[in-house]
Amino acid sequence: MEALTELCDLTSKNPHQYSSKIAWICKRCPPPESLLSGSPRISRPQLHAVLATARFISQCPNYDDSTPRNTVLEFIRSIPSSFGQSFWPKSFPNASIASFYNEFLGYVVKTTELYQDFSTDVAGFMGGIVFAALDDGSSDLGISRAFLSGLSESFPPIIPSDANKLVTRLLDSFLSACSAASSSNTSGNINVDGLGTPANGDNRGASSFKEESMETLEKQDIAFRLIERVIDKVQIDPNLLERIRLITKEQLRLMTSFLKIRKHDWIEQGSSLKAKINMKLSVYKAAAKLKVRSHVVPDSDGKSSKKLLHGALALLVEASEACLYSVWRRLRTCEDLFNSLLDGISKIAFTRGGHLLRVLLIRFKQLVLLTCAQAETGGSGQGAMFDSVLKTSCEIIEYGWTKDRTPVDTFIMGLAASIREHNDYEEKDAKEKAVPVVQLNVIRLLAELNVQVNKAEVVDTILPLFIENLEEGDASTPGLLRLRILDAVSRMASLGFEKSYREVVVLMMRSYLSKLSSIGSAESNTLPEEANSERLETLPAGFELIARDLTNATLRVDYRQRLLSLCSDVGLAAESKTGSCGADFLGPLLPAVAEICSDFDPTVDVEPSLLKLFRNLWFYVALFGLAPPVLESLKSNSMTSNSAGSTTAVSIHAVNGPYMWNPHWCSAVKRISQGTPPLVVSSVKWLEDELELNALHNPGSRRGSGNEKAAASQRAALSAALGGRVEVWAMSTISGVKATYLLAVAFLEIIRFSSNGGLLNCSPNSTASRSAFSCAFEYLKSPNLAPAVFQCLMAMVHRAFETALSWLEDQVFETGYPMDVRESTLAVHACFLIKSLSQRDEHVREVSVKLLAQLRDRFPQILWNSSCLDFLLFSVHNDPPSAIVSDPAWISSVRSLYQKIVREWIIISLSHAPCTSQGLLQEKLCKANMWQKAQPTTDVVSLLSEIRIGPGKSDCWSGTKTANIPAVMAAAAASSGGNLKLTEAFNLEVLSTAIVSATVKCNHSGEIAGMTRLYENMEKADDDFEPATSPGPGPSSFSRLISGAFPQPPQPKKESFGSILLNKFVRLLQKFVFSAEKGGDVDKSSFRETCSQAAALVLSTLDSDSKTNVESFSQLLRLLCWCPAYISTIDAMETGIFIWTWLVSAAPQLGPVVLAELVDAWLWTIDTKRGLFASDTRYSGPAATLRPHLSPGEPQSPPEKEPVQQIQAHKLWIGFFIDRLEVVQHDSVVQLLLLGRMLQATTKLPWKFSHHPAATGTFFTVMLFGLKFCSCQYRGSLQKVRLGLQLLEDGIYRASLVWFAHEPEWFEADHGNFAHSEAQSMSSFVHFLQNQPTDPRIWENGNSLFNMKDQFHPVWGPLENYATDQEKRKQLLLMLCQHEADRLEVWAQPVNSKDSTNARQRISSEKWVEYTRTAFAVDPRIAFSLGARFPTNPYIKAELTQLVESHILEIRNIPEALPYFVTPKAVNDNSPLLQQLPYWAACSITQALEFFTPAYKGHPRVMAYILRVLESYPPSKVTFFMPQLIQALRYDDEMLIEGYLLRAAQRSDVFAHILIWQLQVIILFICFKCIIVKKKTQAFLALLPVVREHIIDGFGPEARDVFRREFDFFEKVTSISGVLYPLPKEERRDGIRRELEKIQLDGDDLYLPTAPNKLVKGIQVNSGIPLQSAAKVPIMITFDVANRDGDPKDITPQACIFKVGDDCRQDVLALQVISLLKDIFAAVGLNLYLYPYGVLPTDPERGIIEVVPNSRSRSQMGETTDGGLYEIFQQDFGPVGSPGFEAARENFIVSSAGYAVASLLLQPKDRHNGNLLIDSVGRLVHIDFGFILETSPGGNMRFENAHFKLSHEMTQLLDPSGSMKSDTWHLFESLCVKGYLLARRHMNGIINTVLMMVESGLPCFSRGDPIGNLRKRFRPEMSEREAANHMIHICADAYNKWTTAGYDLIQYLQQGIEK
Repeated sequence: MEALTELCDLTSKNPHQYSSKIAWICKRCPPPESLLSGSPRISRPQLHAVLATARFISQCPNYDDSTPRNTVLEFIRSIPSSFGQSFWPKSFPNASIASFYNEFLGYVVKTTELYQDFSTDVAGFMGGIVFAALDDGSSDLGISRAFLSGLSESFPPIIPSDANKLVTRLLDSFLSACSAASSSNTSGNINVDGLGTPANGDNRGASSFKEESMETLEKQDIAFRLIERVIDKVQIDPNLLERIRLITKEQLRLMTSFLKIRKHDWIEQGSSLKAKINMKLSVYKAAAKLKVRSHVVPDSDGKSSKKLLHGALALLVEASEACLYSVWRRLRTCEDLFNSLLDGISKIAFTRGGHLLRVLLIRFKQLVLLTCAQAETGGSGQGAMFDSVLKTSCEIIEYGWTKDRTPVDTFIMGLAASIREHNDYEEKDAKEKAVPVVQLNVIRLLAELNVQVNKAEVVDTILPLFIENLEEGDASTPGLLRLRILDAVSRMASLGFEKSYREVVVLMMRSYLSKLSSIGSAESNTLPEEANSERLETLPAGFELIARDLTNATLRVDYRQRLLSLCSDVGLAAESKTGSCGADFLGPLLPAVAEICSDFDPTVDVEPSLLKLFRNLWFYVALFGLAPPVLESLKSNSMTSNSAGSTTAVSIHAVNGPYMWNPHWCSAVKRISQGTPPLVVSSVKWLEDELELNALHNPGSRRGSGNEKAAASQRAALSAALGGRVEVWAMSTISGVKATYLLAVAFLEIIRFSSNGGLLNCSPNSTASRSAFSCAFEYLKSPNLAPAVFQCLMAMVHRAFETALSWLEDQVFETGYPMDVRESTLAVHACFLIKSLSQRDEHVREVSVKLLAQLRDRFPQILWNSSCLDFLLFSVHNDPPSAIVSDPAWISSVRSLYQKIVREWIIISLSHAPCTSQGLLQEKLCKANMWQKAQPTTDVVSLLSEIRIGPGKSDCWSGTKTANIPAVMAAAAASSGGNLKLTEAFNLEVLSTAIVSATVKCNHSGEIAGMTRLYENMEKADDDFEPATSPGPGPSSFSRLISGAFPQPPQPKKESFGSILLNKFVRLLQKFVFSAEKGGDVDKSSFRETCSQAAALVLSTLDSDSKTNVESFSQLLRLLCWCPAYISTIDAMETGIFIWTWLVSAAPQLGPVVLAELVDAWLWTIDTKRGLFASDTRYSGPAATLRPHLSPGEPQSPPEKEPVQQIQAHKLWIGFFIDRLEVVQHDSVVQLLLLGRMLQATTKLPWKFSHHPAATGTFFTVMLFGLKFCSCQYRGSLQKVRLGLQLLEDGIYRASLVWFAHEPEWFEADHGNFAHSEAQSMSSFVHFLQNQPTDPRIWENGNSLFNMKDQFHPVWGPLENYATDQEKRKQLLLMLCQHEADRLEVWAQPVNSKDSTNARQRISSEKWVEYTRTAFAVDPRIAFSLGARFPTNPYIKAELTQLVESHILEIRNIPEALPYFVTPKAVNDNSPLLQQLPYWAACSITQALEFFTPAYKGHPRVMAYILRVLESYPPSKVTFFMPQLIQALRYDDEMLIEGYLLRAAQRSDVFAHILIWQLQVIILFICFKCIIVKKKTQAFLALLPVVREHIIDGFGPEARDVFRREFDFFEKVTSISGVLYPLPKEERRDGIRRELEKIQLDGDDLYLPTAPNKLVKGIQVNSGIPLQSAAKVPIMITFDVANRDGDPKDITPQACIFKVGDDCRQDVLALQVISLLKDIFAAVGLNLYLYPYGVLPTDPERGIIEVVPNSRSRSQMGETTDGGLYEIFQQDFGPVGSPGFEAARENFIVSSAGYAVASLLLQPKDRHNGNLLIDSVGRLVHIDFGFILETSPGGNMRFENAHFKLSHEMTQLLDPSGSMKSDTWHLFESLCVKGYLLARRHMNGIINTVLMMVESGLPCFSRGDPIGNLRKRFRPEMSEREAANHMIHICADAYNKWTTAGYDLIQYLQQGIEK
């Protein structure tokens, strides 16, 4: 029901907008047909819907749709059916039914007042419904009675005829007994005397009452109330009215008798009697109200009416007196009855023009006195009857004051005189006298009368009598009567009538001073308690009451003067009293002084006399020890500390002793300080001339005998008050009077700052600052101050400032309004200090600078306070004091200081929160339109133009700041209106971006405002144009033209233009979202413009006063926050940050709303697995790309959308969040909790993060954000949730560690600054981790907040010792992060030779073991990743081996664990651990290859595991390693590999064909060479033909056909070479063409053996070219091919060389390594070019080799061109510097770098220019790998000793400078280094690929240690930086090496190959 009620209230505010909601509610109501059925049953939801509908229409006066009203009418008609229990839901009690009727009828009555037609309809059938209720004959009458009871409270309209019938029915049925009684007593048999006692002793009340049942009483109560409601609605028949009067008259007579029955006369007792009494009293109350109502209706017969009124008035008074005497007067019902009777008395008295007042007041005075005699006298109140009498008395007096004052005056005087009539006290005992209760209560009554009537004449009437009583009494021995009168006169004085005010104030002050005279006398010891009560309670309370309630400004000024004078007199008198304590006399007056000073503005000019009184007051505050305690930091002298520290209350010691510790006085002193002006004097001599102060030092004073001693004590107190900032000896020149003055000043200013942070009382119209510094600085402006005095004043300012800081820091736990007060206090002080920078006094300027800096450092939130920024940018410079404007020196110094402060302010704010800072600057430029201003503009522009911020080290600030975080800097660039140009030279110019963005914002705001005004003007014109209508019944021709010939339905209210725009922008943004969800591209500029316009609309809607479509506004704001998350691109996120910054800067109140939406959107990206949280995204990074060759796992196709874009969008987003955290962490706990919710959900499941290497920087920026958030607990903002923060911090540590569960990767983005950004992000996290603040409260008793041992932690699971384990995890995380930061730094700056790791402390072996164990405990994958990061670390390897052995069952899903237990030793020992291999996760193919080597001896379990791994991958992926698999057959004793090969061959024809080719090459090669082999090799060779035959035999018919056609086709092509050999060279080309014409393409499924994905579609018969060869005739033929998976019509040429006479097997191995390197480079996006062309040996000296397309060898270029490569490139691609040349140069660089890395590893020789190709775009390609690894031409003479060829002509392209310092050379070096680092990352995979071919008989393995040297060239023992430097050294060594040039010369001379 609550939800429906809220929905109803919401829809009623804008019903046209929510018409659908209203219709939905109406549909939930019971349908009319069901209500009209015989026995309907209504459900609870239907009842709720009926109530909601009724509530809705009762709140909507102009709703056109009649459906809700008709729904309610239908239900009203069905009410007669509801009197049966079957109508209601099951188990629906009568109490709920009654509640429903009461609420429903209330809504119906309200609706009848709004809609006339509805009222008419209800009146038409309401009579019938009421009669149905009266006639209800069901068994349960409770329902109909509940309905009637509800009617008696809310009675709808009824027609007059039904009303008369209803009244008659009620009188006859329910009040028949009452009618009989009244008829029998019409002659007035019962006479009542003045006191209301029955004259004839009528005792029938008790007996007749006993006979009445509760049911009868309930009926009578309902009947009386119903009749009263009917009379209110309708004028009934006069006869009925007369009958009603008689009945009610009799009821009043019976009531008087009934109330006088004594309690013991009743037989019934207890609760049953009480219930019956209450019911009877309720009946009498209803009868009394009906009696009054029947007499106040108009009556034509004036005389009879007057007589009736007199009689009714007498009855009411008698009944009221009976209530006072009744034994039931304490019952609430009796009190209500009494109140109703008095209310009736006043109503009757006011009829007929007040002629009954005189008669009434005679009786009423006795009633008042009787009430006062019966009332209580305690302080809690005099009772409800007293309040009723007071209320009625006030009504009568106010009415009679204008009608007939004489009886009113007599009434008042009579009451006042009654006080004196009872002055004869009755003796209670020998010592005490009792004051009659009536006197005390009459005094209270008269006082309250004066306050409520508030008339000077009334006060002047009563006050003299009160004063006379006071003066006649003995003031020295007062009683309760005097105290009550004093309280009364103070109330009368507070009314502000000047005469009475002065009389009372003088009297009270004289009385207070008189109390001092008796102090110390003998009589003072025997004074009664009332005497002390008058001085300590009554008079001070009266003073305070007057101060609080006095509103007259003139009188308040007078009262302030008088009260301060009284304090001075009291202080002086108290000081002269021997042995007395002045605080006891002055203290009680302080609350009154605080009240009267509460509205005093201390910044205005004060009269000297008033200043003197304030000064005297504070002197005595100091002297009497009334200074309250202040909060003082334990480190009070350290103003630079950022932590609040613990605080303690320290009393400011006074001269006259310690503070009295009265909290009421304490609060008063603090409040007085806020309204006290600065105690500035013109000269110190003036002080010494003051009599009051001299009195402290003259012989008459009790301190007079020791003036110097008193001065010393005052100086000591002053030093203590200043916190020891000034030593006592430094005050020796300060006299006692001066010390007293300075002490008073110190107390005042310190207390002023400690009370509410230093805010003054200022009037609303005051332009002065509310900062207490405005008072404190006044002392520093005094001229000619002595050095010691100035030192004390300066110390006072700092001490007061320190007190203010302590107060502000104490508020850090506050939320809501207290936090708002704290922030406003900060802003007030900061603005004043900024304004004080323009003060003429240099001391003031200096101290302002210092204090402003301290305030800014302690509370950084003022950096982004809008008012502070306004003061800083504009106010200070625009409004210099007019008196000194002409002073050039002052203007220059102030301007210089101002520029310095502004620059510091902006730079500091930018360093913390650049987004918000820029948003505020833009907002100021936009709103202030400052460019149209004069001089100040130039200064601000010049300042802003000097400020530039950028990534990396900033020139603006030192150290690591928040703005140094790359994500924050990128967000700052977005918030500036641009985007981050991701280059290292990027700088964000604050001025230019602020101007551009401010202009954009102003333009969009202007567009919205202009459109809105235009629309409003058009609407106004339409509204002003009202078509005239003809007076006739039909419409005029003109109106017909407009409205049509037929009546039109009422037009709905026009929608505001703001609502139209809101809905329009909502739809536009929704289109962008729909487009993004469908995979479409979102236009950047269009999206940005739409969002900017929408933001301008949102802000203009906030500023407008018109009612807005709340739903559309909320939806638009939500879309502005959510759209960038939906779109998830960098451009969209930049737009989002710009918009969000704009919103929170222009409207800070939107900050929590925007942040809440952004947090929800962030959580949505977690749920939908986007960007950073795309944990299951396919192809997530290099590891997925390299599957299964180099990484374990199934191969995956690339994702539809590149995740890097979304990850970078998240990075921008988190930068904005960090910026907001910096702003809100100090002043918005609500927003902090929102961020905490976001972080808690983010770190809850650490495996939900994407492990793409491009997410490294983004991930650790999120973790940094989390740690920064958790650090808020140390500053106190979130101290109340420290346990939750500790858990969050643990979650962050866990997520950070789990990130390292994956092996280290790099990623190369398209732009150059990405790597630098990633490295800096990681470095920022490491820096924060190293310098993370620690709170000593975290470690309690050696443990954290979780004081647990051997318990289960919510994050970490089982723990032994939380504190110890936490420190270990933190150290492990720090080490891993440092290593990752170093890796990323090397990747970002590969040619920076500086090694930062050398400066770090070496890690001991024990520490490595601890790291490994800790990592394994958190997640075993982290430990294996640790091993991958440090592959040569023996301690990690040994510890991991042990951990694997002890936890073997837990890590079977981690393939990286294999090398730690599958070892040659384990194979030799047949370790039981190998039994786990059948259950182990699949590893990569290259890792599996290692297990094929002889060291593992073909162990069955190992071989079974390897084959399971190979079986898990498709054969197409395994084909790449065919040569290695064939070599594995050497150790296939169990024939497992053979079985796999046969099965794979059946699964893939291509696999089978390649395997057959490779097998026959080896078979024929051995036979062809006639090589003598070992026995093991003989078995291997014998197996190969068998395997080949088994494969062929396993072909099915279709596969056999494909095999035959494929092999026959290429056998024919290959055999052409033999045909050409006899032919002369000039005829060979024609011979090729003839032979090709003979070859027919047999089928569409033939493919190139070197590239199975390329299907052969034909042969270009004219393409055959015979190649140069000494023995055979190799040929080159071009085929037409199409991609197997592409469009078959997309045919491209592919040339192949069919080589004869050369062994191609070694080329296959080299190109395998090159292919792996290419995949490795491509996986990370590194722009290195390699072309691993296809090679397939088909016979021992024959093979097919793909031709590199569009390329020429360098020697061929030399045949046609005389110049070197530099000249050739200029000829082919254009002059140096042209786009074509530079593009070709870049291609040459990236390809040269790629082959440099490959050459370093493979060591290819014979690198003459015939083996170097250059393609058509300038890329270098190496071919012919006949000499690799340890072999070289010339009998392995290794003449070419450079690791790769880098000849002079190559260096001309790579390094135009020739000194290895050019940008292109650095690019080449960088690419080489990165390629080398990537190759090292996959060292094992590359080595295993080569290792398997060691026994293959390839020449490259014929000498030396090829595998060992290959491993050495990877330098696994080196760190990344060391390896980078090693590669740089290799590049430098290869640079134009002489052996390279020498070898080219030899080849030219011997072979004629151009050099």
